[in-house]
Amino acid sequence: MPKIALVDDDRNILASVSIALESEGFKVETYTDGETALDGLPASEPDLAIFDIKMPRMDGMELLRRLRQ
Repeated sequence: MPKIALVDDDRNILASVSIALESEGFKVETYTDGETALDGLPASEPDLAIFDIKMPRMDGMELLRRLRQ
């Protein structure tokens, strides 16, 4: 089963997108901020990761830069 990671500070968006993806057969992992995602993503090895661009403290672009390092 393909795994998708969602990173967004809006819990309503995480919930609604997770429900939609899970109903299509995906396993979904959610993170509410960039720092938590930075800790969890390398170990979970998702097939796809979707980041919110505008998050407090660490936005999606900074998260992507740090993961690529």
